[in-house]
Amino acid sequence: MVWGYQNRCPAYRARRAEAGPFSSLSVFDRLVYENYEPLATLAAVAGATQRIRLLTSVLLMPLRNPVLVAKMGASIDALSNGRLSLGVGIGDRAEDFQAVGVPSQQRARIFEEQLSLIKRVWSGQQLDEHMGAMGPPVVSPNGPEILIGGYSHKAVRRVGKWGDGYIAGISSPAEALDLYREAEASWKAAGRAGKPRFVGAFCFALGPKALERADRYLKDYFGEEGLGLPIPATPKEVRHTLETYFEVGMDEVLLWPCIPDLDQVDRAAAVVSDLLSRHAS
Repeated sequence: MVWGYQNRCPAYRARRAEAGPFSSLSVFDRLVYENYEPLATLAAVAGATQRIRLLTSVLLMPLRNPVLVAKMGASIDALSNGRLSLGVGIGDRAEDFQAVGVPSQQRARIFEEQLSLIKRVWSGQQLDEHMGAMGPPVVSPNGPEILIGGYSHKAVRRVGKWGDGYIAGISSPAEALDLYREAEASWKAAGRAGKPRFVGAFCFALGPKALERADRYLKDYFGEEGLGLPIPATPKEVRHTLETYFEVGMDEVLLWPCIPDLDQVDRAAAVVSDLLSRHAS
């Protein structure tokens, strides 16, 4: 999986990723930042690809109207023939909430109400007795997969009622596993069969001056605390990091490139292909 790059055509990058060994292409969400809007980006990518799954990691739901998100999500899912996975979270950056006039203190309550509305729209229920059902119809009976993001036990406990899995942020395998176990417990408490999906993520940088360039990006995106993040910066380090994430039982791992160059797609693809061939032999 490859995250977005600034000032490059998303459709072209998506085709490059789909030509590689990746299972998903993910886009992140910020409002007060230079990134493309994630659902608009995935709509563009849907028409440029055929196989690769399309993922938001994660969509900041309290900043948005949930009925519009449901409509847009169903549209992208239909246009991509059922390839959308909707990663969702509550967000925590004050400037994003200030920009849309939403009180951040109420985001958890707003979030759960939003998930309920989205589920109703996707199930074909009328939102009002004087209102017809809203389309387009979703490809799968229950709509696109919903992955709940978050860094707290309270956040991941929502998986049992509302989600199909847990999507971890930038955290260590041990930290992500601790939260996933909470998601699993909520899943079992809800009486659901099987187990929730488990998706993790880490940052990487490859190529000349990789660490130097990664530090600039991380400071820009995360602030000073971003400089403490461990960054695998050689093919061997990236491969080893991937293995440690899969060893704790993750179903999928998102690779977040900290360099905006398009060659990060190809460099990461070479590492993933090598890892797959090692495990196939």
